[in-house]
Amino acid sequence: MRVIPKEFNNYNIRYIVRSAIEKDAKKLADVRLQIDGETENLDREKGEAYIDETGFKKIIKNDTESINNLFLVAEVDERIVGFSRCEGNRLKRTSHKVEFGICVLKEFRGYGIGKNLLKESVHWADSNGIKKITLNVIETNNKAIMLYKKYGFEVEGILKKDKILSDGKYYNTILMGRFNG
Repeated sequence: MRVIPKEFNNYNIRYIVRSAIEKDAKKLADVRLQIDGETENLDREKGEAYIDETGFKKIIKNDTESINNLFLVAEVDERIVGFSRCEGNRLKRTSHKVEFGICVLKEFRGYGIGKNLLKESVHWADSNGIKKITLNVIETNNKAIMLYKKYGFEVEGILKKDKILSDGKYYNTILMGRFNG
């Protein structure tokens, strides 16, 4: 599904949040690879589960055609600096919910980009009959957890010792959900 682009001005930076389009595919492959190397908050290390330009074109096409999917990008001066996805399915018993994921380049964190990608995704879900948004977040990502709670997400469960990070220690994954209805 697509949304109307929105412009934001935060902390002297101007950016647009809009639906991903096919011509974004190459940039998205590069941005995802870079972000995976900048943080341990995501599931992947740099280069793991790599999605190339062709893969992103397929995802964008599917998300555009599906009423239960939304793929947003954040763009600064025509440069993609972050993105988010809501992915649902057509199974009758779970068609009311989508899974949310988000990532922003390190140099563009702190400008409200993640917050606005989340806000626009929540607005889209609420406006399109999506009753539940779920997400996973590592227990050490306190900023994200606080942001999610601010937008109505609650802790639904914990996957204990779910991830091993570069320090060799195991960390919990927190399962969060927001129900509208």
